[in-house]
Amino acid sequence: MSPEFITIGMFVGLLIGLFMGHPLAFVLGGLAVIFGFFGWGPSSFYMFLGQTWGIMDNYILVCIPLFIFMAQLLDQSGVAEDLFDTMRYVFGPIRGGIAVAVVIVSTLFGACTGIIGASVVTMGLLGMPVMLKYKYNKRLASGAICAGGTLGILIPPSIMLVVMADQAAVSVGKLFAGAVIPGIILSTLYISYILIHCWFKPSDGPALSAEERQAVSNKQLAKMVLKSMIPPMILIIGVLGSIFAGIATPTEAAGVGAMLAFGMTVAYGKFTFSGLKAAVVNTAKTTSMVILILVGAACFSSIFMGSGGGEVVKDFIVGIGFGKWGTFIVMMIILFFFGMFIDWIGIIMITFPIFLPIAQELGFDKIWFIVTMAVMLQDSFLTPPFGYALFYLKGVAPPEVKTSDIYWGAFPFWRLMEVGLLIVVIWPSTITWLANVLVK
Repeated sequence: MSPEFITIGMFVGLLIGLFMGHPLAFVLGGLAVIFGFFGWGPSSFYMFLGQTWGIMDNYILVCIPLFIFMAQLLDQSGVAEDLFDTMRYVFGPIRGGIAVAVVIVSTLFGACTGIIGASVVTMGLLGMPVMLKYKYNKRLASGAICAGGTLGILIPPSIMLVVMADQAAVSVGKLFAGAVIPGIILSTLYISYILIHCWFKPSDGPALSAEERQAVSNKQLAKMVLKSMIPPMILIIGVLGSIFAGIATPTEAAGVGAMLAFGMTVAYGKFTFSGLKAAVVNTAKTTSMVILILVGAACFSSIFMGSGGGEVVKDFIVGIGFGKWGTFIVMMIILFFFGMFIDWIGIIMITFPIFLPIAQELGFDKIWFIVTMAVMLQDSFLTPPFGYALFYLKGVAPPEVKTSDIYWGAFPFWRLMEVGLLIVVIWPSTITWLANVLVK
């Protein structure tokens, strides 16, 4: 089989398998087996064994179950509930204040968990009923929750950045540091949009009444802020601080984070053995899903790249002749298209072997390019038909919030993600400066 036939066949098979509703891991792995057997023969199976062993024996990936376990425990601890209740009173007096509180809490929660499912579900359960109670526009409320929740996969500690670092053979710490400012930029864009939108349309995000705000004195509010901010700050400093200070590796820092999250669960009086069991089971399920996709994608990539498919795609992208930045735009458009249909793990495993050599050939800084890809992949969680954040919110939203409300509510926010991408492209130091300062 020619490289061109393999390239077209594997991508067409990928789309067919996904549209038929099959899990991504088995679609990728199945295509690898089919094209490997007919292209290379039974010897390809030995390569699959090597790829599987390489995934299972990877020390860096050990931090994935630890970060997931940390998120599960933190979800039970009540930290997010206290933080949201506090932010609701702090920002409630301004138009759109509760939606702003949702984004701020999601940003802080994302810096503690690294998983969007935990953030979107938690804020959907906490924020959506409150916003509906105060007659918020359902689309604005849905968009704020979905967009805020996706920050958890960009703001460190992010399991997506861990996988990216592993596949690109770069420092996890550098990627973590490089993603901090872009995450803050996106959060700021979301907050700005909410405030501007509600300034022109006050009925879409009414402020809390004076009576409700006065129910909590300034002294009480200061105590609430102090109490609710200390736990996430301890967790952020414990995990990211230990990495950036060079005290611990990301895997060791993940263990520190899990221990601190366990301590918070106990301190808040939320620890139960049934809750611990649920956290362990959910961690095992999520980790198994991630590892299965990684194995399937690794086998897919090995056949695709080994058969010359990577060179075909690389020659096509470079051969378009759009120059350095035109080629960059083409790669971002491909990421956007993939994000509509494929999970982020599959996108990374498929595109990294192709895009990274192109980026290096064009002279892009490796850390900068990877973080721009991470920013672009934010879209994949909000773009239909397979935006995971949309499904997470729909699963916990009240019945009066329709699927169309969630889809249309997310639309302006994934446009803002592209504005954020444009900012980090125009000012690359938003990524490279902190990465170079914190991690040598």
